[in-house]
Amino acid sequence: MRKFLIVLQWGLASVCVLTMVSLPISLETQLVASLSVLVAMMILKLVRPDGIWRLVALAFGTAIVMRYVYWRTTSTLPPVNQLENFIPGVLLYLAELYSVMMLALSLFVVASPLPSRPSRANSNDRLPTVDVFIPTYNEDPELLANTMAAARGMDYPQDRFTVWLLDDGGTLQKRNADRIADANNAERRHAQLQKLAADLGVNYLTRDRNEHAKAGNLNNGLSKSTGELIAVFDADHAPARDFLKETVGYFDEDPRLFLVQTPHFFLNPDPVERNLRTFEKMPSENEMFYGIIQRGLDKWNASFFCGSAAVLRRSALGETNGFSGVSITEDCETAVELHARGWHSVYVDKPLIAGLQPATFASFIGQRSRWAQGMMQILRFRFPPLKRGLSIPQRLCYMSSTLFWLFPFPRAIFLVAPLFYLFFDLQIFTASGGEFMAYTLSYMIVNLMMQNYLYGAFRWPWISELYEYVQTVHLLPAVISVILNPRKPTFKVTAKDESISTSRLSEIAKPFFVIFGVLLIGVAMTAYKVYAEPYKADVTLVVGGWNLLNLIMAGCALGVVSERGERAATRRVKVSRRADFEINGKWHKGTIENVSAFGARLTVLGVELEDLAKDARAGIRFKMFADGTEAVLPVTIRNFERTSDGIAVGCLYQPSEAVHHRLVADLIFANSKQWEQFQLSRRGNPGLLRGTAWFLRLAIFQTYRGLVYFWRDLSGRGKRAPVGQLAEKRP
Repeated sequence: MRKFLIVLQWGLASVCVLTMVSLPISLETQLVASLSVLVAMMILKLVRPDGIWRLVALAFGTAIVMRYVYWRTTSTLPPVNQLENFIPGVLLYLAELYSVMMLALSLFVVASPLPSRPSRANSNDRLPTVDVFIPTYNEDPELLANTMAAARGMDYPQDRFTVWLLDDGGTLQKRNADRIADANNAERRHAQLQKLAADLGVNYLTRDRNEHAKAGNLNNGLSKSTGELIAVFDADHAPARDFLKETVGYFDEDPRLFLVQTPHFFLNPDPVERNLRTFEKMPSENEMFYGIIQRGLDKWNASFFCGSAAVLRRSALGETNGFSGVSITEDCETAVELHARGWHSVYVDKPLIAGLQPATFASFIGQRSRWAQGMMQILRFRFPPLKRGLSIPQRLCYMSSTLFWLFPFPRAIFLVAPLFYLFFDLQIFTASGGEFMAYTLSYMIVNLMMQNYLYGAFRWPWISELYEYVQTVHLLPAVISVILNPRKPTFKVTAKDESISTSRLSEIAKPFFVIFGVLLIGVAMTAYKVYAEPYKADVTLVVGGWNLLNLIMAGCALGVVSERGERAATRRVKVSRRADFEINGKWHKGTIENVSAFGARLTVLGVELEDLAKDARAGIRFKMFADGTEAVLPVTIRNFERTSDGIAVGCLYQPSEAVHHRLVADLIFANSKQWEQFQLSRRGNPGLLRGTAWFLRLAIFQTYRGLVYFWRDLSGRGKRAPVGQLAEKRP
């Protein structure tokens, strides 16, 4: 009876809302209502941005969105008998409906996300056995050494966990390859990693054939190990010391728990952040997913496996015969299957690993293409909306996660839609300038405000739109390809240990300049049409404004594909650790100020500049975060200068034995609090107005920078570094 009353209440409320949304009102009344809602949302944002008032503000915004959809459906579509207008008009309408649907799903998922879960570091009464898997394919041994050393250094009883290096680059198939050069490389890698793993106390494991990509590699590890839990780290994802203690405790609380997922924190910027220089100032793109969306999914028991930085229960994986491998995104696919079988998941919102992102724009697009194609395969082969066993909230959550990757279609339509009118005079949106102001403009502003409510400090205004635009150009054909042939995509490892030593245009930058040029011509056409057809100036100015907005976005994208050269291969992490610095047999007091994957920078007292020389051998002695013991890490000096606090010395690590890799891992990865502090330092909500002004300034400068790179490329003055060329390894 109670359930019936709840359904009845929701039904009556829905009827009331739909009635109000469909009321016939004048244009002036619509404009006043929209402005009133905007003012109310602004006031609530300033006064009471959280709790029930946040939901009230989102409800106000939803009413405006629904009103827009009703008006758009009943009043703006071109006549069916005008096919040249009707077909592109319907495509634009469907693109807008997709955006509204994704907004609705986002509201369901993240309107009220779970707060961060409390720490479980000191609540582990029983310590289960854990197998730690590090799957690798072609990653550099030095990178793997840091990850293995960090994994071996986790704060967990040594007899309760085993670290496995799962090498798919040294399989028997590769060592017997027909091309002798490939076979020799695989044989050399096989021997080198075997020795490296043994030195670090890690089990090395390979297999006969490279079947089913990463999923097959992980399943091979499952077949050779026995731990109750499985921790998975990508080759470039090194864990902090407290990773296992912060995660394994949840499994004792819930016998049906199959997954504890943690966020992916990155030491280096992605190509967008690097080329726009926003890494230290603005939250990374992935923080919106890991900081808000995963907590929203967690509320509905729908947070999913992200391929790394996670712990899974072996007995749960046994029900699905291991990791699923039908799609090229085995992580999410595995989660769908286990959620459908009644297993539960938990998301711990604390950065407990540090990894590397793709450095070049081409690698970034390659990674996102794999994600998009994999999600389309899951949608095709598993179809979560109708997947038996999933709850209704879980179906909606997986719909949000998979359907998101269709964004290249609406983004492409929004990009070209104003050009239909400016170039061909097609009437694909039947409305006056006044109606556009009262309905469309208010809808756009409300939409931006709702995003600001939902994501706040985790996503600044217009940044999501920029990320989607720069991906759309190349993801659109990739998504179309997998829709037409869902079994065609194959798993491709994303390069992570690359960077660019010389500034250049990305090798896939050309389409962005072509689009910018076309949109620029659209601006000229706007001016011409206003002059030639003044009686249609209101509509022309509205469409021209839309095209101008696209031009601003496209101009900012020119900066994204104009790759900045960097002398350092990886970003530095700020630390503050006492150390002793040895040079010429003498020890001097100092402080380690920052570290990277390749080197460290110290401030040293009592040493003179004439005592130092570039490439001179030196040593750093410090207490390990793990147990307080002291050890010496050999380094070479790369640079030095006098500062107000002493002599600043930049050093390059020179590890020659296993203990040295442990020291490097201890310096960079042991303390997870430094990553959390770095994330918090970047978070701050600039608000819609200040955020828009900031983005406009950014776009203008990046347009200029992109055009300068383009001119240099045309004139032959821009030096092109080989793709993937490593920058100089600098501390």
